[in-house]
Amino acid sequence: MFDSFDELRDRYESLPATFTAADLERPGLTGSRRHAVLWHLVEHPAFDCDLERKQPLTAKKRTG
Repeated sequence: MFDSFDELRDRYESLPATFTAADLERPGLTGSRRHAVLWHLVEHPAFDCDLERKQPLTAKKRTG
């Protein structure tokens, strides 16, 4: 899916303030993998975001 943590960090930084699993789509990252990555971003302490909704699966970056 991602060749390095830095690549995932760059992808996260390019996302809008509120993003869905669909916003994560790219070659090799479709369907349930997008959902797994969104959950990873929400749960990993290196990414400053929270789950906003489950339907559709949506996260929101924290500000400040």
